[in-house]
Amino acid sequence: MSTSSARTCETPAARQKRVWDRSAPNYDKQIAFFEKTWFTGGREWLTSRARGQVLEVAVGTGRNLAHYPAEATVTGIELSPAMLAIARQRAAGLGRDADLREGDAEHLPCGDASFDTVVCALSLCTIPSPATAISEMKRVLVPGGRLLLLDHIGSTWPPVYAAQWLLEQVTVRAAGEHFTRRQLRLVQAAGFQVIEAERLKAGTVERIHAVKPA
Repeated sequence: MSTSSARTCETPAARQKRVWDRSAPNYDKQIAFFEKTWFTGGREWLTSRARGQVLEVAVGTGRNLAHYPAEATVTGIELSPAMLAIARQRAAGLGRDADLREGDAEHLPCGDASFDTVVCALSLCTIPSPATAISEMKRVLVPGGRLLLLDHIGSTWPPVYAAQWLLEQVTVRAAGEHFTRRQLRLVQAAGFQVIEAERLKAGTVERIHAVKPA
């Protein structure tokens, strides 16, 4: 089978795994600029609200690990082995005892009601089915547990939204990255109680703190 035929037959998760494995060596350098200019303070906002047993879904290269409270117990799930290898190196360098595992956000390898907090940063934009991933996050949270999300989303400004729509005609095909998704409605549809929701940068960045009903 040719490479092009194999890629045509691959699942959405396998495609994203391939994309992130390829991107892993340059990811930190690329995202650092956007964290300073676009997602400013977002990681700190998320991690300052994390409590107890924490699951980070799509932990990537582990850029949140330096910001979690010292008393938090962190487990990270990542689809890409190449990204996960960098996260493990980062955890070791920080002296952070984190359980970092390979896994799919749409099929979390975790038991029901096993975490106090679930964190997901800058990843629901590429997860093939964000609604499925959010449902899985709810499943693994204890009643009263916290869901903490950070992502870029479709702008509230029509000219910006139009530009995002045009951009994602390229990025969805190239890397599975969406710019016009809006996660808040999915969180609400999953039955979470929204505690905080902030939209920043012309409505293109969203931070969400929600709770699984007791």
